Amino acid sequence: MDNHSSVVKERIEKAQKLKETGRMLYPAGYNVEITVSEAVKRYGNMDSESLEKEKDIHSIAGRIISWRDFGKASFIHIKDRTGSIQVYIRKDRVSDEEFATFRLMDIGDFIGIRGSVFRTRTNELSILAESLSLLGKALRPLPEKWHGLTDVETRYRQRYIDLIANDSVKDVFVLRSRIIQAIRQFFIEHDFLEVETPMMHPIPGGATARPFKTYHNALGMDLYLRVAPELYLKRLVVGGMERVFEINRNFRNEGISIKHNPEFTMIEFYMAYATYEDLMALTEELFNRILHENCGSNIIQYQGNTIDFSPPWPRIPFFDSLITIGKAGDALESREKALEIADNLPINLSQNESHTEILVKLFDHLVEPQLVNPTFVTGYPTEVSPLSRRNDGNPEITDRFELFIAGREIANGFTELNDPVDQRERFERQVALREKGDEEAQFMDEDFLTALEYGMPPTAGEGIGIDRVIMFLTDSPSIRDVILFPHMRSR
Repeated sequence: MDNHSSVVKERIEKAQKLKETGRMLYPAGYNVEITVSEAVKRYGNMDSESLEKEKDIHSIAGRIISWRDFGKASFIHIKDRTGSIQVYIRKDRVSDEEFATFRLMDIGDFIGIRGSVFRTRTNELSILAESLSLLGKALRPLPEKWHGLTDVETRYRQRYIDLIANDSVKDVFVLRSRIIQAIRQFFIEHDFLEVETPMMHPIPGGATARPFKTYHNALGMDLYLRVAPELYLKRLVVGGMERVFEINRNFRNEGISIKHNPEFTMIEFYMAYATYEDLMALTEELFNRILHENCGSNIIQYQGNTIDFSPPWPRIPFFDSLITIGKAGDALESREKALEIADNLPINLSQNESHTEILVKLFDHLVEPQLVNPTFVTGYPTEVSPLSRRNDGNPEITDRFELFIAGREIANGFTELNDPVDQRERFERQVALREKGDEEAQFMDEDFLTALEYGMPPTAGEGIGIDRVIMFLTDSPSIRDVILFPHMRSR
């Protein structure tokens, strides 16, 4: 029997002994009167003499995370959601039954303590236990050296251990929650209505992505997990909801990397009577609001780079970026020239890809990684923008932008295509691409076209990848660091 198995066996034996003496291993609830942070806030500035005069008795609860045993007395540290504090347990201060229970407890168990606050000889703020209760028995020990748990595989697969071991990890997810709250509040204050749209679609749409497919038994039909909520949100704009947003989970059946997870969180929002230029200004305002509320500055450090969010952010046309940043101006001349440049780069190309599609891949490889400070790339080709409105001055490009930060795409926005005839033609081209084997091309959506035929006002819409925003605001190198339960390969 290995050491881990013997420790588990020993804990199970302790649990059995507790059962035999009538102790409840997993009681229902406990009356917590004070948290660790509340205790520190109330008593942290008091000296020993002042604390002795207080004589307040409180109940507190948490997980045992350390233990120093002196036979008839022990010092333990317990941890709740707000922090950790030391507890002093003496045999002569608690009942015999309670002390016997305590002797059968382990690090990792949950304990309830009722006692007073005092300072030890080393001046550490502590709780002197007057009574105690077992609140939950842990049958498995925490990993060895759990205070410094660094094994990436364990951290991602067993996030619950990661959260116990690494306070900095919990801090990331607390900040994530606050940022999402700030985003939600920003749009509410700007008169947007939060809505919910389906996560299972009869026709996947709203993004160029390969969907996950499922089957609904009662309806007897195939359904697809949402790749984007766009087409449903625009139906709502048709219906008169002029400003809507949804913080949503999307699912895309594509590769996994430090930048990609098969399911991810986005916010998509749509604003009637606005243009893509209005959304660029709104995006600058949103990000600076988030930064000032959560980071205290519009300048941050991310993976060794200083990123300055001070508006206005640079705006550069897509084709110009290939010339000035990508140094690949020759690629604009012809498909052959673009292929020649691409052949010397680690880019996967198929025989069917058009000149424009090759240029997009050259952009991804040569331009995107160099866009560290927030940068709007505008004027994307119509061919690769099937839902965007054509530019009035040049119908070969659209009124569309993508936002790049730290070398990664963060947002995609555009003035919406509300011409149902033009939209049908774009869908037909997407269908033709699917028939040639492009699994990411979009489907024909007749109901969405019907909605457009009822009339949609001039509208602009945008999607922002929340996971990637959290990455650079928490200096996290991988998307798995900001998703509580990232997808992993089977062992």
